[in-house]
Amino acid sequence: MTNAVNLGLKENWKQFTLLVIVNAFVGGMIGMERSIFPQFAELEFGVASKTAILSFITAFGITKAIANYYTGRLANKFGRKNLLLFGWLIAIPVPFILIFAPNWNAVILANVLLGISQGFTWSSTVVMKIDLVGKKDRGLAMGLNEFAGYFAVGIVAFLTGFVANNYGVTPYPFYIGIFISIVGFILTALWVKDTGEFVRKESLTNNTAQLDNVFLETTFKNKTLSSVTQAGLVNNLNDGMIWGLLPILLLSLNYNSENIGIITAIYPGVWGVGQLFTGKMSDHYSKKKMLFWGMLLQGFAILFIPFSRDFYVLASISAILGLGTALVYPTFLSTIAQATSPKQRAESIGSFRLWRDLGYAFGAVISGVTADLFGVEYAIFLIGGLTILSSIIIKFRMPGKINVT
Repeated sequence: MTNAVNLGLKENWKQFTLLVIVNAFVGGMIGMERSIFPQFAELEFGVASKTAILSFITAFGITKAIANYYTGRLANKFGRKNLLLFGWLIAIPVPFILIFAPNWNAVILANVLLGISQGFTWSSTVVMKIDLVGKKDRGLAMGLNEFAGYFAVGIVAFLTGFVANNYGVTPYPFYIGIFISIVGFILTALWVKDTGEFVRKESLTNNTAQLDNVFLETTFKNKTLSSVTQAGLVNNLNDGMIWGLLPILLLSLNYNSENIGIITAIYPGVWGVGQLFTGKMSDHYSKKKMLFWGMLLQGFAILFIPFSRDFYVLASISAILGLGTALVYPTFLSTIAQATSPKQRAESIGSFRLWRDLGYAFGAVISGVTADLFGVEYAIFLIGGLTILSSIIIKFRMPGKINVT
């Protein structure tokens, strides 16, 4: 059976395309909340504290991070497809809970479920695509995967902002989530195939040395893996801040739901489309340079946000932030895949994604507390400074050449 398996994007384009479509639905589930949640919190539940509003991102980030970590281990034990299906099952109740939520605690519960679902579904599609393509097209594969997911975040963020502006923040925007979760489950159940045989096939010819302790090497010890991990954490730390505070800042500038939806959608939209190009670039150009410049660009874009009030200036900053994120996001995953053995890849990616998505929680808590104590602008400055610091760590800690033997 293993000998009949052929690695490669061209050889497996049907399954690969299906997984790209499935991941677009996965991303759409986050987009459902992206532009409307601060209004949803204040109008429906009277939650005005920045820290309290951002508590839903904290709940999401922690549970997604933990689910990411266990996806790596559980994928080898139960199979990638089974985890993907389980993730979709957990997603289906989320929009219903948000529609009928009697209090803010129910909203937090919905985001706990969403975090678990995102961990299982997104991580599974990432690992399955890497399994299918082999080493030649990893960056391109990750670019296409992350494009689909984050472009869908942007599209659905715009749609929910538009719907909320015309029909109210609930229940109509969440109907989109009901459609996404049910169709995502059906696509996976009927047509997605497991990729375990591809892992066994690649393992026969791959000479990458196995790590003694995957979690410790990915987190602290291995200079390549740990540099990528800290940058991933900081990337999602600033994304958590943008997710929570940018709509709040725009509300304070008297932007309506539709314009907030446009500005907040440009960032993941550019992030998504950009990865069609940056993913392939990471197969051919220095991964270290792409990570350094991407994080640096993000940091400076964030620092300019508090100085801006004009719609077009804010839209441009959102686009630049999306470009910086596009440079790093597929490069994170292709670097991890290149630096680890196929047998340990799922666990190493799981460990990386644990820390990366804890960044959502750290970003929400740090920016929420700072915003409540000193103001939204100071929270944005702090997160921008941390992002620039992350780029400096890549510059001086990460080796220029990835050791794969």
